[in-house]
Amino acid sequence: MLAWQVATPGPMASGPLRAVDRPVPEPGPGQVRLKVAACGVCRTDLHLAEGDLAPRRPHTVPGHEVVGYVDAIGPVLADEAGTPGPPSGSGGAGAAGVAGGVQPAVRLGDRLGIAWLAGTDGTCAFCRRGAENLCPASVYTGWDVDGGYAQYAVVDAAYAYPLPAGYSDGELAPLLCAGIVGYRALLRADLPPGGRLGIYGFGASAHLAAQVALAQGATVHVMTRSERARQLALELGAASVTGAYGSPPEPLDAAVLFAPVGDLVPAALAALDRGGTLSIAGIHLTDIPPLNYQRHLFQERTVRSTTANTRADGQEFLAVAARHRLAVTVTPYPLAAADQALGDLARDRVDGAAVLFPDGG
Repeated sequence: MLAWQVATPGPMASGPLRAVDRPVPEPGPGQVRLKVAACGVCRTDLHLAEGDLAPRRPHTVPGHEVVGYVDAIGPVLADEAGTPGPPSGSGGAGAAGVAGGVQPAVRLGDRLGIAWLAGTDGTCAFCRRGAENLCPASVYTGWDVDGGYAQYAVVDAAYAYPLPAGYSDGELAPLLCAGIVGYRALLRADLPPGGRLGIYGFGASAHLAAQVALAQGATVHVMTRSERARQLALELGAASVTGAYGSPPEPLDAAVLFAPVGDLVPAALAALDRGGTLSIAGIHLTDIPPLNYQRHLFQERTVRSTTANTRADGQEFLAVAARHRLAVTVTPYPLAAADQALGDLARDRVDGAAVLFPDGG
């Protein structure tokens, strides 16, 4: 099968990705194999390719916004009659679904999603208290295990998501990281009902989180450097748009920083009203300059990081997406042009979310 791997991390101009021919992977116990229909291109993939995010294994296949169709089921998932049953899971997670439910049986042909979180130990203090995203033994798709920049991908069935109807494969792909992690970042921002939300950066994740906030009755102000992104924000219902370092027209109750630019942290904190919260949504951020206590933190302003997501976050967000039809802006690329897609993302040439299609889109 065609797959892309991170050969030598470095700037995109140096060609860190390499197209290779790999054997089609076989699902092990508790796993299913998907024939990949679409895979989103995430900024985390860019951080991995360029070396901002240190590789955890050589020649990893990136991609953790994977939509595909089950074409093989690991041996433990089938009963003696050959009927697929609940997954056994890995790392102690077992068949327990998110939020304490039981995951439905997986069948050949099912459309499933693979997201960033690929496994946890299920036994540590964080997992036991419902914070599996903080599990020290957690592993991640496209970082610790091969992801979706390929024609086939394997996933532990306990970490795969059933997907809502009414969306194309390409529209669903960005929901699996851009959507889910953006949703968690929005939750971390403690936006009050009907509150005023600032969004810094307006790419794949931000344009989805903005729609969730708008559906909840928020007023949304967008700060971003891209003129095309500012236009998209207005089309989606933002009350105002300005440059990345611009000031919103009113104090903010909450803000989410999607751009991986530490220089924006003081600007966002200064825009908060008393008691406001800034949530930082990325796995990588450039250095934050010194903060002034009176201007940036006094009057109970809060700054929080966002670390991955729990499976409960994923279920909640996909349920929101099922209830509120989100407008997903997709820039399509064939799988053979994955390096071009990632390079375009690095140069801010992508509207909404870049998505790879193994069959050409």
